Amino acid sequence: MVIQSAAFQEAVGAAVRECYDLGYRPTYFQQMLSELDAVGAAQKLLTTSTVSDGFTRLWEMKRLDLTVEAIALRPEFGELFTRSELRTAKDRLADYGYSA
Repeated sequence: MVIQSAAFQEAVGAAVRECYDLGYRPTYFQQMLSELDAVGAAQKLLTTSTVSDGFTRLWEMKRLDLTVEAIALRPEFGELFTRSELRTAKDRLADYGYSA
């Protein structure tokens, strides 16, 4: 679990760096990362009833692959999240036309 958590942290960090390369600065998400770890930030986002502004921005950029929803659904990270959180991630991505 610790190895998966560290790998998830790295995957999220890589996504944030790619956002910067694309000219998008996910400042609210980075604030969440400074307060929580990547898994905690993802869990917080996956337990809300609406998508985040960052999710919407990445959808507008056609880069939903950089969302925590998409990263959480990677097979190597499935054990880090509850079934409900994974269902939320899958449903959100599907609602916006993205299939992992």
